[in-house]
Amino acid sequence: MKRLILFIAFIPSLLFAQTKEELIAQVKANPKEASSIRLIQRVGGYFPEYQELADLFKTLDKKVRKSTEGKIFDRYLDALKNTMPGKKSPSITQFDLNGEPYSLSDLKGKYVLIDFWASWCPPCREENPKLVKTYAEFKDKNFEILGVSFDKEFEPWAKAVKDDNLTWKHVSDLQGWNNSASLAYGVKAIPQNILVDPEGKVVARNLHGEDLNNKLREILK
Repeated sequence: MKRLILFIAFIPSLLFAQTKEELIAQVKANPKEASSIRLIQRVGGYFPEYQELADLFKTLDKKVRKSTEGKIFDRYLDALKNTMPGKKSPSITQFDLNGEPYSLSDLKGKYVLIDFWASWCPPCREENPKLVKTYAEFKDKNFEILGVSFDKEFEPWAKAVKDDNLTWKHVSDLQGWNNSASLAYGVKAIPQNILVDPEGKVVARNLHGEDLNNKLREILK
């Protein structure tokens, strides 16, 4: 699982390895520096906790928080807040592999794993066989997967779906990291996922492998 956080939107900021405690200390020591925003993002890592990041963001100088970068980060915090467990999942409507619009709401009434991935992401491709096994076990138990691709080109996306035998529904707006769903869900690393219940409420974020299977066994009794 730890290997999965290789492809993220802010890769340059990972060039210098630091502990979480060191990053937090650096943020608090530099409240007037815009670079502290990127440090807060690193504090969140693959499993960002909204309250922790929001509290750190509040320690920054007002001028930094109101800067363009600060406003962008504030929107990211809103996305995290709006996709916490218990929250209503934001809508997703994008084109499927047949060029037809398809929505998350089309799967209402089922437990749905929204899987954010891309054909060019090796950790995503490594994760796919596990998802295939999970889908085979639970697809007849009121469970579905909605793949949301961060690809920019149709052909590699379609080929990866076929090659990896991903038989569930897939959508994309082919905007890469600017995928509208990534913005709504605060996704800055892939592979990443969100599990929602039949009413469209968020159950959990970033469950992989046996953690995901155990959760599904628990809720799909």
